[in-house]
Amino acid sequence: MLPQKQAEEAIVPNFNETEHEGKEEERDEEHSMLSVKNILWHGGSAWDAWFSCASNQVAQVLLTLPYSFSQLGLLSGILLQVFYGLMGSWTAYLISVLYIEYRSRKEKENVSFKNHVIQWFEVLDGLLGPYWKAVGLAFNCTFLLFGSVIQLIACASNIYYINDRLDKRTWTYIFGACCATTVFIPSFHNYRIWSFLGLGMTTYTAWYLTIASFTHGQAEGVTHSAPTKLVLYFTGATNILYTFGGHAVTVEIMHAMWKPQKFKYIYLIATLYVFTLTIPSASAVYWAFGDELLNHSNAFSMLPKTGFRDAAVILMLIHQFITFGFACTPLYFVWEKVIGMHDTKSICLRALARLPVVIPIWFLAIIFPFFGPINSAVGALLVSFTVYIIPSLAHMLTYRKASARQNAAEKPPIFLPSWTAMFVINSFIVVWVLVIGFGFGGWASMTNFVKQVDTFGLFAKCYQCKPPTPPVAPAPHH
Repeated sequence: MLPQKQAEEAIVPNFNETEHEGKEEERDEEHSMLSVKNILWHGGSAWDAWFSCASNQVAQVLLTLPYSFSQLGLLSGILLQVFYGLMGSWTAYLISVLYIEYRSRKEKENVSFKNHVIQWFEVLDGLLGPYWKAVGLAFNCTFLLFGSVIQLIACASNIYYINDRLDKRTWTYIFGACCATTVFIPSFHNYRIWSFLGLGMTTYTAWYLTIASFTHGQAEGVTHSAPTKLVLYFTGATNILYTFGGHAVTVEIMHAMWKPQKFKYIYLIATLYVFTLTIPSASAVYWAFGDELLNHSNAFSMLPKTGFRDAAVILMLIHQFITFGFACTPLYFVWEKVIGMHDTKSICLRALARLPVVIPIWFLAIIFPFFGPINSAVGALLVSFTVYIIPSLAHMLTYRKASARQNAAEKPPIFLPSWTAMFVINSFIVVWVLVIGFGFGGWASMTNFVKQVDTFGLFAKCYQCKPPTPPVAPAPHH
C-alpha cells in the first residue's frame, strides 16, 4: 500500500520507471482503494484530475454569466463561450506539455521531487530562466490572490439571498474565517471527495437556474437589447475569458496525479462538460429577464425564494469554499517555499505557517465587494497573461530550436502534427488576447469597475442590495 506520507505530499512516480514498477504501483493503488480514507482523501487518478478541472472551472462564474449575456447578447455569449473554452483547453494542453518537458529534463539530471510540489513558475524557470520565473510568479500569484478574493465576495453575495438580516460585509467576515480552514488541506492530492461533490453542486445549480427560469417565464415587459455599448460588450467578453481561464492551477493538479502524462486532454473533456452547464443556464436566465440583469450581477437575485433556490445557494456556498481552497493552495505552496516550511511533515505546523496568506485575501474582499465587475477586471489584467499569453509564448520559445523539437518529451498532437501549425495557433492566441482581452477588455472592465467604485464606494457595506423597506406608519387613532 502507498505510504500515507507519500500520498499527502502528492508524490508521483518518476517518468522513467520500468513497466514492471508501474504495474506494481497500479496494483498498490487498487489495494489502497479498499480503504475508505484513501477513497475520500488520496486522489491521483485521471478521474480525480478531471473532477478537479471541471469543478474548479465554473463555481461562482456560473452566477455571473447571465449578467455577461445581458452585456453581450445571446449569440455573442454562446459563441464566445465556445471560442474561449477551446482556447483555454489549448493553453492548458500547452502547460501540460511544458510540465512534462521540465519534469523529464530534471529527472534525466537525477533531480527528485519526492518532497516537492512542482509549480508553474518553476517550470518557466527550468525551461526559460529566472526572468520568466519572476513574470510567471507575479502574474500567477496575483491572479490566484484575486481568484480567492472573488470566492469570498461570492459567498457573501449568495448567503444574503437566504439571510439578509446581516449585510454582505458582515457575511464576508464570517466566510473569511470559514475559508481559512483550507490551510489544513495539504495538497491537491487531498481534494478527491471535494472535487467530486463540487461538480455535483455546480451541476445542480446550473440546472436549477435553467429550469427555474423557464418555469418563471419571461418577466413582464422583458427586453433583450444587448449589445448596446462597447464598454459593456467587452466587459462581458472578458468575464467569459475569465470563466475558461481557470487553469492557473494546472501544474499543481498534474503533479498530484500518479501518471501526469494522462493529463493532456483532460481539461478539454472537462470544458465540454462545463458547456452543458454554462450555456443552457446563462441562456435561460437571460431569456427570462433580459436587460434587467444589467443591474443584477448575481443570477440568484432574479429568481423567487423557494426551497430549490435555497438549496442551490447552500450548495454553491460549499462549492465556493472548495474553490477558495483550489485558488489558495498554490499560494500556500509558494509561501511555504519562501519561509522554508514546504518540507515540514506536520500538517498543523504547515497550517499555522499558511495563515498569513488568508489575511490579505480577507481584507481585499472587504475593500472591493463588486460581485461580477471584479471578475472581468481580473480576467483582463491577470488571466489574459497568466493562462493565455504566457503559456503560448513559453511553448514557442521552449521549442524554437530544431534540437529542442527533435528531443521534445511530447510531440505535437495527432490532430495537429505540425510544429509550424502549433506556432501559428500560439501566435494567434498571443495577439488576440493581448489586443481583445487585455487591451479592449482591460479598458472596458476597468471603466465598469471604476463606475462601481464611484457608485457604491470602497468598503461598500452591501453591494447591489435591495433598499431597506421603510417602516409602516401606525394607523391614526380616532
